Amino acid sequence: MALDTQAIIDQLKDASILELNDLVKAIEDEFDVTAAAPVAAAGAAGGDDAAEKDSFDVELTESGQEKVKVIKEVRAITGLGLKDSKDLVDGAPKVIKEGVAKADADEMKEKLEGVGATVTLK
Repeated sequence: MALDTQAIIDQLKDASILELNDLVKAIEDEFDVTAAAPVAAAGAAGGDDAAEKDSFDVELTESGQEKVKVIKEVRAITGLGLKDSKDLVDGAPKVIKEGVAKADADEMKEKLEGVGATVTLK
């Protein structure tokens, strides 16, 4: 069976972020693999184990009572469309931004919590 690589790439270009995320999870489950990048040992190069983390993942833990306001904030933060933002909020807990600087992560957390959501920084 030959794969039509270009056709697959064209389909992926048209997919939403949530669809791509679901695809990655399905591939991980099906083939028992992970898409996570390998992490070097923290102390291998004589680094300080107490070094402060410089990037965070912003996870929407719970949408709270004001779901519409949370969806609006998620749209503003992520740039996703209305349907994708709603799906993300409905699927909480979900990571909405990865690798964000501490100041930006705190700002996003503050905005989302301001509209009633529960947010965790990882």
